[in-house]
Amino acid sequence: QVQLVESGGGSVQAGGSLRLSCAASGDTVSNYYMGWFRQSPGQEREAVAAFDGAGDAIYVPSVKGRFTISRDNAKNTVYLQMNNLKPEDTGIYYCAADHVASPWTHWANYKHWGQGTQVTVSS
Repeated sequence: QVQLVESGGGSVQAGGSLRLSCAASGDTVSNYYMGWFRQSPGQEREAVAAFDGAGDAIYVPSVKGRFTISRDNAKNTVYLQMNNLKPEDTGIYYCAADHVASPWTHWANYKHWGQGTQVTVSS
């Protein structure tokens, strides 16, 4: 059973960057679909990026070209590099994992979650 801990959130101005980390323990991240989600107050949790079962990176259109998901297998950690941040990127960012997640965009398809890390982007 994998456990996930996110870190790296913070407050930045629009146009700034942050790198989020998701440190895993209890199992190897390469065995899982690994996804990043975010949630704003009053909004449903939405997908941001993920590694699919083949290890390919996939993104929602709103972040493609600005966010990059990556993985360091030696550190058993998944990252989300976020550049050119916009106020609408504000929210709590969560790391999620499951052995299969189809469709990858739906939060209900992931069994394991971290506690989340807050990202605030001011204009």
